[in-house]
Amino acid sequence: MSCRKEKEGMRVCVMYTQGMENKQWREYGRTEVIDNTLNPDFVRKFIVDYFFEEKQNLRFDLYDVDSKSPDLSKHDFLGQAFCTLGEIVGSPGSRLEKPLTKRQEPSPGKRGLKTGISTQDVATMQFCANKLDKKDFFGKSDPFLVFYRSNEDGTFTICHKTEVMKNTLNPVWQTFSIPVRALCNGDYDRTIKVEVYDWDRDGR
Repeated sequence: MSCRKEKEGMRVCVMYTQGMENKQWREYGRTEVIDNTLNPDFVRKFIVDYFFEEKQNLRFDLYDVDSKSPDLSKHDFLGQAFCTLGEIVGSPGSRLEKPLTKRQEPSPGKRGLKTGISTQDVATMQFCANKLDKKDFFGKSDPFLVFYRSNEDGTFTICHKTEVMKNTLNPVWQTFSIPVRALCNGDYDRTIKVEVYDWDRDGR
C-alpha cells in the first residue's frame, strides 16, 4: 500500500470494511506510521477473506499524524479512497490505484493510494550480512533490510521491512514470514529486490 504526491509528514492509513446488512463502516486495521516522506510505502498487510458471491466494500482513510494519540480526531484527515475487494482481486497483479477524495468533496484531487492483496500461503526466511559499511559518525551502522517485489510493468513495490539492528556491521535479522502473494505474486521465478539501509533518528 502506498501514497503519492502528499506533502512531507508522518502518515498512517486506516482500513475499514462495510457491514453487509447495516452498511456501517468498521475499522479493520491500521498501517504503521511512516515518517518524513512525500511518498509513503506502507508495509503492513491486511488479510481479508474473499467471498466471490458478495460485494465487499473497503475504505482507506489517510491521516497526517500529529501525536501518539490513537484517537483519529486528533490527527489531520488527508483523504480517503473506496473500492471493493473484488476490484483488487481482479486487478493485474492484484495492484489497484485509486484517487484520494475529501469527505465533503466528490471530485478527486491529485493524491492517490495504491493497495494490493495477499494470500495465506507464506514464505519463511532469515537473512544476515557481513562487513557492512560504517555509516554512523560515532558508531558503526544501524542496518535494516527493505524487500521489493517486481511488478509486470517493470516497477518495484515495497513488501517488507526487517527490524533495525543497532550498532553492528554484521547483523543477523530475525526470522520472518511473509505471504507468497505479497512477496512475488505467487510466481516463484519472479525477481525480488533487497536493499540495505542505515537507520537514522528521523526514521529513514
